[in-house]
Amino acid sequence: MRIGVPKEIKPQENRIGLTPDSVKTLVSEGHEVLVENNGGFEAGFDNDQYKKAGAKIIEKATDIFNDAEIIVKVKEPQKVEVEMIKENQIVYTYLHLAAAKDLTAGLVKSKSINIAYETITDDNGRLPLLAPMSAVAGRMSVQAGAHCLEKNQKGRGVLLGGAPGGEPANVLILGGGVVGENAATIATGMKAKVHVVDKSEARLKQLVEMFGDKIIPQQSDKIDLKTLVAEADLIVGGVLIPGAEAPKLVTKDMLKLMKRGSVIVDVAIDQGGCVETSKPTTFNNPTFIVDNVVHYCVANMPGGVPRTSTIALNKATLPYLIKLANKGYQKALSEDKNFLAGLNVCKGQVTYKAVADIFGYEYIKPINSLS
Repeated sequence: MRIGVPKEIKPQENRIGLTPDSVKTLVSEGHEVLVENNGGFEAGFDNDQYKKAGAKIIEKATDIFNDAEIIVKVKEPQKVEVEMIKENQIVYTYLHLAAAKDLTAGLVKSKSINIAYETITDDNGRLPLLAPMSAVAGRMSVQAGAHCLEKNQKGRGVLLGGAPGGEPANVLILGGGVVGENAATIATGMKAKVHVVDKSEARLKQLVEMFGDKIIPQQSDKIDLKTLVAEADLIVGGVLIPGAEAPKLVTKDMLKLMKRGSVIVDVAIDQGGCVETSKPTTFNNPTFIVDNVVHYCVANMPGGVPRTSTIALNKATLPYLIKLANKGYQKALSEDKNFLAGLNVCKGQVTYKAVADIFGYEYIKPINSLS
């Protein structure tokens, strides 16, 4: 198959869909790979590396979208890209459609086949293609939060780990999944006082096994969240419902209980955010203030460390891409129910229930859309 890798055009997005090593693997499988000129430059991969791996360097994204059978990206297609997507073209990327009504409509109209990294599952119900970027975002969230707590960033002027004679900051992590676990790794390493809230008692036990008494586990249905929010210096929002809009756990009224200069890092912003007052921001202007609380809501946090992120993402996405290219989407998806779970929009039909429900589309079972 002919696989196209356009340069990402979302603001401050410097990752790329394929590394040169991934290109080499695909070419060895007999596929042709088209990479946009300097598409990987900001992630540390130059044109010569792609050429040596067997890729063809293409000057314009329009030519890639016109010629490729599979489009491999990192971020959801932007408006100008949606207009270039062709009928029956396969788009393989993060989509986050539950927070993107116009994008969903555009993909439906295009009659393309759209596979979302973030809803592909494994046999344990986990999300293996979302996990590496969730891990990166979780770790970055605490770095970002610690920076935002500095007074010159309009924060409280609190050092996350405290100092001799001074107490450490209180960190409240909402969600004990991959984001929460990785946020806890950094926050405990920085010697903060860390509360982790999750609805699953079993998951909290796993986290206690990992972190011991470095975290304070809190089961969501047995706590007063308002009290924890009021005590927090930094809140990390890492709640996820696969493929669906994130629940609003922290309401606008709760902000009035928070300390002046406290910080919220809403990692769930790609799925609409788990804080009622959140709105997407960029690395150029990452924060805003509501009720004296600093909000950091960058929607593509792993894009800030594009080399690390691109390599980690490719390790997860490449095996599925090889199956897709070798077998074609119908055979590859029908043979693997976990891969099939990634099909969100197919030939004008919405095949992911949460997206269909939130935007009022008829839901078509993904297996029924393959015929």
